[in-house]
Amino acid sequence: MVALTDFTKVSDYEWEIPRSFRSDMRVPVRIFSTRKMLEQSLSDLSVEQAINATTLPGVVGSVLVMPDMHQGYGFPIGGVAATDFSTGVISPGGIGYDINCGVRLLASQIPYENVKDQIHSLVIALDQHCPSGVGSEGGIHLTLKELEDICENGSQWALKKGYATKQDVRRTEENGCIPGANAKKLSEKAKKRGLPQLGTLGSGNHFIEIDLIEQVFDEATAEIFGLQQGNIAVMIHCGSRGLGHQVCSDTVQSFQKTIHKYGIKIPDRELVCAPLNSPEGLDYLAAMRAAANYAFCNRQVLAHLARKAFEQVLAGKVKNWQLYQVYDIAHNIGKIEDHLVDGVLRKVCVHRKGATRAFGPGSSGIPDEFSKTGQPVLVPGSMGTSSWVLAGTKTGMERSFGSSCHGAGRVMSRQKAKKTIRGDQLKIDLEKMGIYIQAGSMSGLAEEAPGAYKDVDQVIEAVNGAGLARKIARLVPLAVVKG
Repeated sequence: MVALTDFTKVSDYEWEIPRSFRSDMRVPVRIFSTRKMLEQSLSDLSVEQAINATTLPGVVGSVLVMPDMHQGYGFPIGGVAATDFSTGVISPGGIGYDINCGVRLLASQIPYENVKDQIHSLVIALDQHCPSGVGSEGGIHLTLKELEDICENGSQWALKKGYATKQDVRRTEENGCIPGANAKKLSEKAKKRGLPQLGTLGSGNHFIEIDLIEQVFDEATAEIFGLQQGNIAVMIHCGSRGLGHQVCSDTVQSFQKTIHKYGIKIPDRELVCAPLNSPEGLDYLAAMRAAANYAFCNRQVLAHLARKAFEQVLAGKVKNWQLYQVYDIAHNIGKIEDHLVDGVLRKVCVHRKGATRAFGPGSSGIPDEFSKTGQPVLVPGSMGTSSWVLAGTKTGMERSFGSSCHGAGRVMSRQKAKKTIRGDQLKIDLEKMGIYIQAGSMSGLAEEAPGAYKDVDQVIEAVNGAGLARKIARLVPLAVVKG
């Protein structure tokens, strides 16, 4: 077990476990956190998982962990690891089962005061328009050819079908389509699971939320992002549904043999991996990108449905009721990027698991309008707590492979939350706070209770204090749709 005394304090928001801590470590572990949150994190295996990740062939720099860290499959959630493109490996455990689980933020010119009596109607309409729950099916019936088109072209498919605007696509990470996806690398089971689920929310921690932009910290940047204090916004959090989960399941199973084929030794079988440039590694990369593109398109269709809900409730009653896109970013992804490592520019595969890209000013690959500010970084909280919009920084590019936290981070397992918290009472308590809840089940609601998560404001303080991203706006929930 790792103790607090094993860490070297770099600053109030940064801690290191040196490479010398264990003989098989190839690089150090860097954790961005306050002391209090770091102590909390020692109650699970997340730190040990980060140390295990340092043993992967070709890993460079440091294995990084964000303040929302908690135990995951193989890698800690909140973990970031970069492997050399030529000599390194790719590990599905470093990306996650819900490939491109991510967040989309839609803003508006609607003052809360003008629609506060319509919030309940809006959340009911969102729940009706956006199917949610385990195994939920959407209203879009795809052919196999259309599914393959979506997996290879992502949001471009939605644009062709009238579910997206050009601004939506431009303001999505990778323009909503990661190149190099190949639908032929998906199993038949993955395709079968994906066919009925486009435009669905799913369950677990996925949600659609109506928020109030409560506080703006940088008015100039907020204006460029399209955020105005006192207006309402919509946040959508979901991923690649059963298709992405199946891609990860298929690969984890097949990679159990792959590690022996290439003589790769790992301290935990959940870290199974393959050389990036091997046939197996390239196949997974192509399938993972296909699942990621499906997720981009899924959130795009949900954004279209959210707009339909707003039109149904507000058209003819409120001026400028339309929703426009701020940004859409992935949380569980592996990306081929160029980063400075020890002063040398290297092509690497950045694994971000429960972490988000946070590219700073002047970075390539972000919309031109964000070139001076850095890209928007979207950090949802939990029901009843704030969510945040940050901006990427040059410091983050240098110290975290342009990465930031992705949310609050669990402190209580779903099983424990269900035993500890009553969903029906939680719904009553949240509605007393003025937050309307549309939930598929009370047990599912209990799993995602605010008490099961860290204080997201403290997480943001650590990220901001470490210089990985800077505060732009704080949002508070008005209504939540949960699967």
